[in-house]
Amino acid sequence: MRTLALAIVLAIASSGTASAQQDPPIDCANAMSQHEMNQCAYMDFEKADKELNTVYKQAMKARADLDKQSAEIDPIYVGAVKALKKAQRAWIDYRDGHCDGVGYQAAGGSMQPMLIEGCRATLTTARTKELRELIEGLGN
Repeated sequence: MRTLALAIVLAIASSGTASAQQDPPIDCANAMSQHEMNQCAYMDFEKADKELNTVYKQAMKARADLDKQSAEIDPIYVGAVKALKKAQRAWIDYRDGHCDGVGYQAAGGSMQPMLIEGCRATLTTARTKELRELIEGLGN
């Protein structure tokens, strides 16, 4: 379903006779058409996803450092990196499945991509906050 939503967004974004380079930038604070709102929702998700990827890399480094410290105590305590990878994969599956479900409120309608991408942006922003808290740990 995520692929379908992306295809819809891309099809909408590429429609029209003028190229995207010639179109004026969209003022997302004042988006009026569904086309503009869909594009703005997708741009919000892209921005949130970029930030998530940056913070995830920081969290992976922090987890690797923790594993290194744990290995010095006892190798049985190593596993922070593995746990974070497992959690992140599960979270991505959850986010995408949940947001696809949210999109069904407007199944086949022009606002379905906006609902999906808006949901993805919201959950991605929340996950980024969780990862930041994980990096901070117990006051580190």
